[in-house]
Amino acid sequence: MPDALTAAAKAVESVRSGRAEVLMKGSLHTDELMAAVVATGTGLRTCRRISHAFVMAVPNYPKPLIVTDAVVNIAPSLDEKRDICQNAIDLSHSLGQAVPKVAILSAVEEVTTRIPSTIDAAALCKMADRGQITGATLDGPLAMDNAISLDAAKTKGILSAVAGDADILVVPNIEAGNILAKQFIFLENADAAGVVLGAKVPIILTSRADSVRTRMGSCGVALLLAHASRSTRPALITN
Repeated sequence: MPDALTAAAKAVESVRSGRAEVLMKGSLHTDELMAAVVATGTGLRTCRRISHAFVMAVPNYPKPLIVTDAVVNIAPSLDEKRDICQNAIDLSHSLGQAVPKVAILSAVEEVTTRIPSTIDAAALCKMADRGQITGATLDGPLAMDNAISLDAAKTKGILSAVAGDADILVVPNIEAGNILAKQFIFLENADAAGVVLGAKVPIILTSRADSVRTRMGSCGVALLLAHASRSTRPALITN
């Protein structure tokens, strides 16, 4: 290819034409690939907001955890968080979890105007009650300890089907998500597989720091997603 942008455009076109079901970043910069993905008329956008999710195996947690969004959305709005939640729920379904438990994270468990993410968390839970988010059980706001520790939730008197047993952790912003994911990886020795969701097909964004194990895991998750979405693949936005 003569340049990186041409290579990215060719890769996206291979998906639009049906020749590929997964997109993976190689030596291109992330912004070069994603510019082609979100390009108006020629990209891979759907009606969903594009988001990123890590599927993580944390040694001290008894089941896989999905952490979203630690890569793409910097300070998502409420509507964008709705799509972030739904993207992660659909991912969890493709991994075999019929009704995942979604913890909407914040710093505290009480809804307060002093911490806007608590208001978003409460609104997302109500959106789930009204069918605007489907296929999961949501609760929030929940602090991190209450989301993953049943003992912590009991100590604080939190009665919840999600607290202490979360499958999905939805963070308030990219700073919180990036710190949380890297803490799991570098302090807890967690395995992590990352994938971009909400586009026509799954997209694997590799990092220079990723191990071979991480890259292979990301490919595996993307393939499971591609297989699960063959009959329900979202329509492209063409304008």
